[in-house]
Amino acid sequence: MNVLLLSAVASLLLLQSAPVAEPRTVTPRGDLAADERATIDLFRNARDSVVFISTRQRVADFWTRNVYSVPRGSGSGLIWDGAGHIVTNYHVIEGASEAQIQMSDGRQFNAQLVGVSPQHDLAVLKIGGAGFSAPTRVPIGTSSDLQVGQNVFAIGNPFGLDWTLTKGIVSALDRSLPNENGPDIRHLIQTDAAVNPGNSGGPLLDSAGRLIGINTAIYSPSGASAGISFAVPVDTVMRVVPQLIANGRYTRPALGIESDEEINDRLKRASGIDGVFILSVEPGSAAERVGLVGVQRTRRGILPGDVIVALNSRPVSRLGDLLARLDDFQVGQKVQLTLLRAGEERNVSVDLQPGI
Repeated sequence: MNVLLLSAVASLLLLQSAPVAEPRTVTPRGDLAADERATIDLFRNARDSVVFISTRQRVADFWTRNVYSVPRGSGSGLIWDGAGHIVTNYHVIEGASEAQIQMSDGRQFNAQLVGVSPQHDLAVLKIGGAGFSAPTRVPIGTSSDLQVGQNVFAIGNPFGLDWTLTKGIVSALDRSLPNENGPDIRHLIQTDAAVNPGNSGGPLLDSAGRLIGINTAIYSPSGASAGISFAVPVDTVMRVVPQLIANGRYTRPALGIESDEEINDRLKRASGIDGVFILSVEPGSAAERVGLVGVQRTRRGILPGDVIVALNSRPVSRLGDLLARLDDFQVGQKVQLTLLRAGEERNVSVDLQPGI
């Protein structure tokens, strides 16, 4: 009896000394800040125009000769128009045999390749057929009037994490990256928005929700975002994409000359002249019509030809730089070249011709 009584008294004492868990009240949040509301609206308005791209590659088994497809990679893209054209990076679909597009609402479509421009790291795919209806497209902005410090927003699918929004600022303008497929990729927008593998091909937007670039590359020793990313400016996209849709390829403006980066470097070191050495001039080309001269072989030996030192008064010192500068123009437009010939400087005007 005493044992039961002691146990009851002990239980009562424990209950009386136990802390009471009082419920916390929720503090009303109040209205979102104006910039938060603007960011939310920007994402909602643009999200449906961004797609997830997954690619596959056909391979053949050496022993069985069976052909099958294996996953190759993934990236992002932007619905360009009501016809179902999608803009993405060339490197997203490079080497792929198949591409599948997933919309933000879960619908999936097989895509056809329309055209590519490796020198701009741009490609156009097309989807369509039953069940496809184009969402409201992202409005087009400009990149020529961007300023360092203004806000930018990237939407994409980093590491397969679909429809991710990141925010940053324009860190620098007019950056250039070397390009294995041709001239340097110029006029790139540098931002500190978090961009990772899978973001490639997705849109870069300004604070008005307008397209100002296509995210294309990052600088990162680790392979993940290090706060330095690059986007192809929308002014370049607007020049290249219509040609890809219409012709399947981009026709670059050219002078009709032949040069070589490696030979050019050797000639620069040997002569001390900083410019682009013309090795030869194509017969019937725009360059020949205005009298440009390449390297000549005579009885006295090899005579150097013209050296292009400036384009429209802007110095050029590398072949890649010259080709990239020419890409700012269109076939048929006139440019002024500053040349050195036998140590004398002269200016000539050239009508740009279609390049190969």
